[in-house]
Parts: sequence; C-alpha cells; structure tokens
Amino acid sequence: MMNIAIIGQKAFRASLILTTAAALAACDAGPAAPAQNSQPPLAGARIGGPFTLTDQNGRTVSDTDFAGQYRLVYFGYSFCPDICPVDLQKLMRGLSQFEKSDPARGARIQPLFITVDPARDTPEALKPFVARYHPRLLGLTGTPEQIAAVAKAFVVTYHKVEGSAPDRYLMAHSQLAFLMDPAGKPLALVPLDDPSTDVDEGAPDKVAADLARWVK
Repeated sequence: MMNIAIIGQKAFRASLILTTAAALAACDAGPAAPAQNSQPPLAGARIGGPFTLTDQNGRTVSDTDFAGQYRLVYFGYSFCPDICPVDLQKLMRGLSQFEKSDPARGARIQPLFITVDPARDTPEALKPFVARYHPRLLGLTGTPEQIAAVAKAFVVTYHKVEGSAPDRYLMAHSQLAFLMDPAGKPLALVPLDDPSTDVDEGAPDKVAADLARWVK
C-alpha cells in the first residue's frame, strides 16, 4: 500500500505545474551551466517567502541568512517511517555528486529540511536526523504557526493522521523538493522519482543533473 505521506502527490504536482504554466524541464547530463535563454520551469511562480525558524543547533534562522545562495528545500519529518529518509538520501547524494563535479557551484547551494511535525521535531530530535544525510543540511523547526506560514508560502500541504497511540501518528504531506535561486525565487522542482524505487536506481544522478542545469 502506498504510504500516506504521498497520497495525492501526482495530482498536487500536476496542479502546481499548471498553475505556474510551465512544464518540468528534462534533466541534462553533466555539470554544464544552463544556457542563457533557458527558462526555469517555476520562474514567476508565487512560491517561497520570508520565514524565521530554528535550526538543529537551537539558533534562529531567517530566509535572509541565505541571501546569495541557492536553496534546496524539502519538507518532511524525522519520524517518517520511509518516504522522507529515502527522499533525503536521493537529494543529498545528488547534491554530493554535484559538489564533487563542480565544487564552486556546489558550495553555493544550501540544503534545508523543514519539518511539518514541530511537536516532535525539536532541535534535539533534528540534529542527529539531518547529520545522517549531509554535513551542511540544516534542519528547521519552529512553532506550529511558523511552520504553517512557511508551508503555505511554499504551497506545501500537510496534516496529522492519528495512529495507535497519541505519539504514534503520521504526517501526510506534499512530497516536493524545491530549488530556489540566490534571491529566494523558485527555479524548479527537483526530481524525486517514484518513492517506491531504490535510492541507487539513478535518482541521485537526476538530482545532480538538475542542479547542474540551474545553478550558475
């Protein structure tokens, strides 16, 4: 049975793409920079915006802290039983591949994991979780109101699904990874592929290719 965290994601992605009136670009191989006349698929979309959250070290973090950097943004939660860990492996392995192929451009990308489960994802819970995936991955949490605001800005939906005990619930959420430009504007949805596929079946290569396409 498909995990509840991805229910309705095909429809959600289709709606998002239609709203922005652009098709997702195909991945190109290699680390070449995008042509000057390339148009990012999410150019002009109303996605992203100001936020103030708390990272895994307890520090206050704002969107302005990343001015001049590309941002690779994924929403999920550390208690996710399968989908979020697999997605993060794909994304962070892809980022690592890109960093090795082009260290200068790779260093311009800040990866961000924003929780949709602030009740359980305290800084203390996020710290060991994000450390598993990439040394520069920031895990961000906040108050329920702060998380709701940043999720709304990124057109991300989520809701709690009750489990067998009060602390054993799931979070159904949009399974999306955004690449934002140095001004915090959206460029593209980074490919995650079918969540049922193994992380080693080419997904990191596709992530690296997408980063190479849009990061200048």
